[in-house]
Amino acid sequence: MRILCVLLPHFPINCEKLRNHDTNHPLIMTTTVGSQKLVLDYSPECKCLQREMPLQQALSLYGEAELIQADVPYYWDVFNETLDLMEEKSPLVEGSDLEAIYLGLDRLELIYGNDDALARAVRSAIPDAFEPHLGIAEGKFLAYLAAEQRSSDNCKILSGDITNFPKDLSCDLLPVSPKIKEKLHSFGLHKLGQVSALAPGPLQAQFGPDGMRMWELSSGHDETPLYPRLTEELIEESITLSTPTATLDVMLMAIEAMLSRSFTKLEQKRMGMQRINLRTRTWMGEHWERNVNFKEPAMNTKTAISRIKQIMDVYPQLGPVEQLGMKITGLGCQNGRQKSIFTEVRAKEHLLNDVKQLEFRLGGPQLYRVKAVEPWSRIPERRYAMVPLNQQN
Repeated sequence: MRILCVLLPHFPINCEKLRNHDTNHPLIMTTTVGSQKLVLDYSPECKCLQREMPLQQALSLYGEAELIQADVPYYWDVFNETLDLMEEKSPLVEGSDLEAIYLGLDRLELIYGNDDALARAVRSAIPDAFEPHLGIAEGKFLAYLAAEQRSSDNCKILSGDITNFPKDLSCDLLPVSPKIKEKLHSFGLHKLGQVSALAPGPLQAQFGPDGMRMWELSSGHDETPLYPRLTEELIEESITLSTPTATLDVMLMAIEAMLSRSFTKLEQKRMGMQRINLRTRTWMGEHWERNVNFKEPAMNTKTAISRIKQIMDVYPQLGPVEQLGMKITGLGCQNGRQKSIFTEVRAKEHLLNDVKQLEFRLGGPQLYRVKAVEPWSRIPERRYAMVPLNQQN
């Protein structure tokens, strides 16, 4: 399948520059993973940096750089808006990370005439601030490599015999972890041509499934299918507090107000909320984000706020919150329930169902019953055993 890759280098940094940063100093964008601060993105002039590099190591190279706390939900909002623009050019659009968009080109020549006209149409739809690079080839990885080799003013189109094209390109372009790339360099494998020249067996022995994958990509073979994004109805709400607060009750009041507005929109459709993406931003710019799922669609504010409170109790905020937002990404209708004339049986079924939900939330069995195993045994410990309440046998 012929693919057009739209590469958006340093997309998070460019989003911040568009929003509120206009500086001559280099920028380093940080994110927190556990207790460690890592580099999420950086200004193009910081050529020695890499993503997922520890912040202390980055500062040792560029101590004068300005630090920015990553606002990942905002970057995804901008990225999704870009995907919407791309869907006006092609019905098959994939965007799984914040820097690369893939478009399926089959049959589009009937609309645009040729690849150059299509590339110009795509390029004109993207703001100049993102400096997009475009590449067209058979397969996603080759299209990505083609986009990597072009400036923002051109589109590289690969056709015919492309056997020699990847050979002189760096192994750092492979879609593998930084540790694997570092290991490749330690073995003296710096170019894709060096990787493709090896037999796949030793690579598999050293790197497992990643080894075979790297050999195929380095040889120009990529059978990865295009995964077009699925369109779904979204409802978004946000609110900014007049004063930053760390009090859960105040935050829940703000969330309840957003839920009330959302349910007003859903009443006419007679639908409820199946999944909510909840996010907050502290006054220091730190971001907290959690997905809230409902087994049955929440049809009212009381049901939704109860589940949200449970999540926020378990996962506390990173500091005083000044902004809250929610994105309802799953809508559904409440399932009908059939009543039973055997009330005791029905009550037991409801109890077991509640136990299953409790175990799902807490990650394991919580209620047990005593079961006779070897009541005739002379050893007391063998006579009975504790088994989960929901276990049938």
